[in-house]
Amino acid sequence: MAFGPFLLLALMEGLVTAAVLALAAAGLSLVFGVMRVVNVAHGEFYMLGAVLAWAVTTMIPGPPALAFLAAVIIAPLLVAALAAAADGLILKRLNYDPEATIVATIGLLYILQQAALSLYGPNANPVTAPFEWRIQLPWFGYSGYKLFVVFAAGMVLLALWLFMNRTKAGLVMRATQVDRTTAQAFGINVDRVYMGTFALGAGLAALAGVLVVPIQQAQYLMGHDPLLLSFIVLRGTLIAALVIGLSDGVISMFFTPTLAKILATLLVAMVLVFRPQGLFGAKA
Repeated sequence: MAFGPFLLLALMEGLVTAAVLALAAAGLSLVFGVMRVVNVAHGEFYMLGAVLAWAVTTMIPGPPALAFLAAVIIAPLLVAALAAAADGLILKRLNYDPEATIVATIGLLYILQQAALSLYGPNANPVTAPFEWRIQLPWFGYSGYKLFVVFAAGMVLLALWLFMNRTKAGLVMRATQVDRTTAQAFGINVDRVYMGTFALGAGLAALAGVLVVPIQQAQYLMGHDPLLLSFIVLRGTLIAALVIGLSDGVISMFFTPTLAKILATLLVAMVLVFRPQGLFGAKA
């Protein structure tokens, strides 16, 4: 294959990575923005979405599309319910103290990871894509499902933006973000808002896991990379996800996936040192 088509394939793969990353990072950004909580267990919610998608699709007989549709609905709801319970039982009791919640979510990370290992096992398992359609380009064929992932992630992100900026619930969440004390004075139940925010953030991560599992097999350690990259794009979710996703796709295609992960880790370290507020965050 000539260099041009090879580069096009790498960019298309990177776009899929960027779409999934943007969806996962949107949940982390939402939780941090509203609650000022750094959820270190966010990647495990992504992992649970993929694992539950596998469980749902194996339990539901019939066409793959029907089973996958059930997984898209059930898995994020179950993960969101689990996150709401974790918020009420753990984070609320810590009064959402930033340092304490980091330690608590690290503990939650290991609990969820080991629970998945015990119940699901160490093996990676595939989920059948809901459809097998392929788009035929002059140089190669490309998975129609991967293009669907990009479209679906874009629609969910647009819906999230509309929810935050055009609905009363979104206004309440943004008011809580600006000033928790004033929001309470106006009768807003801040604890309920925080619980809903944490659940929504986890649900978005789980949805990203569901969408990606027909491309990447479900396994209990798959939450590490999304968590790592989500911290980079925390304050510039869409643009930063595109940059990182496309870079990862190109590097993985022309070199090795291991090198892409090494460079991503190096980028995290550089961001933490030089831009701790995020790639696109305002300086304090």
